[in-house]
Amino acid sequence: MNRYKMSVIVEKDQEGYFVFCPELQGCYTQGDTYEEAMENIKDAIRLHIEDRLESGEDIPVVDSISLTSMEIAV
Repeated sequence: MNRYKMSVIVEKDQEGYFVFCPELQGCYTQGDTYEEAMENIKDAIRLHIEDRLESGEDIPVVDSISLTSMEIAV
């Protein structure tokens, strides 16, 4: 069994949590709680990787990801 390390980004708003994996285009999910959203993205990533492997596609590997925020004056 191979192991893959993937990045996830979690956004919270009034309706809950939205989570996506930048390495896997279109791999995203949501949840009412942080814990639910994290379990959902684990499942989504696993299914996405399984599908890519079955299709003979490469699994992207990213060495590092930086996330920051910035203030923009408009």
